[in-house]
Amino acid sequence: MANPVIPESFRLDHKKVQAPYVRLAGIKETSKGDKIEKYDLRLAQPNQDAISTGAIHTLEHLLATYMRGHLDGVVDISPMGCRTGFYMVALGEPGPEKVLKAFQQTLHDVATYEGAIPGVSELECGNYRDHDPDGAKQWAKRVLEQGLHLQETIEISTEPQAENR
Repeated sequence: MANPVIPESFRLDHKKVQAPYVRLAGIKETSKGDKIEKYDLRLAQPNQDAISTGAIHTLEHLLATYMRGHLDGVVDISPMGCRTGFYMVALGEPGPEKVLKAFQQTLHDVATYEGAIPGVSELECGNYRDHDPDGAKQWAKRVLEQGLHLQETIEISTEPQAENR
């Protein structure tokens, strides 16, 4: 069995971050010197709220469609299993401020979206019946009203704790 590698997100102190936010979660460099940035696009406060599966699925389709129009280099946007936000991977170094602005613009696109959701058919989507456009729009509006900010990474303390809170 391979040695386990603890993902960065498992070292994030989910009790101390304050959603909604954009956080630079990591930078990788390829063997050819290209940079790849990974972002935590958090909409809901961890362990206090979660986005319904239908709403997060619709958000995924709309973010994947519209974020690329606001930010060059987007490789992927994927929902977190905890349903509190998304991970976005970008080629190059767009930087947190640019990502924050692009995410705000994209959430505005989602909040005001009218019409059929892109990629929602049996041919294009693996679970095309599980969508909630109204829920997606409500989450986008909620986040815009609360205001996004840049969140620094807060790692879990390795100091012994008096009690487990």
